[in-house]
Amino acid sequence: MDSSSYQHNTSLNLQISSLKISSLLKPQQLEMDAAAGGKAKKGAAGRKGGPRKKSVTRSVRAGLQFPVGRIGRYLKKGRYAQRVGTGAPVYLAAVLEYLAAEVLELAGNAARDNKKNRIVPRHVLLAIRNDEELGKLLAGVTIANGGVLPNINPVLLPKKTKSESQESTKSPKSPSKKAAKSPKKA
Repeated sequence: MDSSSYQHNTSLNLQISSLKISSLLKPQQLEMDAAAGGKAKKGAAGRKGGPRKKSVTRSVRAGLQFPVGRIGRYLKKGRYAQRVGTGAPVYLAAVLEYLAAEVLELAGNAARDNKKNRIVPRHVLLAIRNDEELGKLLAGVTIANGGVLPNINPVLLPKKTKSESQESTKSPKSPSKKAAKSPKKA
């Protein structure tokens, strides 16, 4: 038997033995071995190895909806300071989430007052400008398609005559019979 056939037989035997071993393993272990490049790596579960624990985001840890990691990345990328502490993005995310929730709640109330189901920029503007603290915070902000607050200077309103002002101070008018009738359409 020459050396080439011997090498061929040994490689064939190795392949067959690896097939036998792999058939004994569970499918999950095969996937883990394949992902690890054939070597068994220790998982994050401990010294003995095992399935990797599911990662928990900093937003979940802080109980926030806003992304703590992304805000931290923006703080670093913006070069606001040489170094950024670990608590800074969490705090900033909490503040931004609170402000957003406050504006959305007031805008939702404004939409409901206008008998609408959808919040539009007009409702956001009404919410911000009618709230004293938010109005002060966002005084220099222009909201696109927001419009303006309804406001008519009292000087421009029609003046009350003396007879109207005296009647309004005496007692409210009782509805007359003529006022109760609806006008006829022509």
